[in-house]
Amino acid sequence: MNTFGEYLRNRREQLGLPLRRVAAELDIDTSILSKIERSERTATKEMLPILAKALEVQEKEMEVEFIKGLIFSEIGDLKFLKSGLEETLNSIKSHE
Repeated sequence: MNTFGEYLRNRREQLGLPLRRVAAELDIDTSILSKIERSERTATKEMLPILAKALEVQEKEMEVEFIKGLIFSEIGDLKFLKSGLEETLNSIKSHE
């Protein structure tokens, strides 16, 4: 499973975008974006729409990749992850 940072780096490289250009869109230093791509730092949810636009993907795709990255980095090794996520989805559905 790729991390969110790997997803960002792969997409940026597919587009041939330099790190500095995407960092400028986010109004952050290139070293910070580099750390995000190496999973040494976490992106914020406020960055997602900017990243989606800069990396030419739908905002939904960016959010889904971000959520997957958070889940796997924080709790991806839990034995009952699937059951916990299924119950969480059921709770979300009952509150819609």
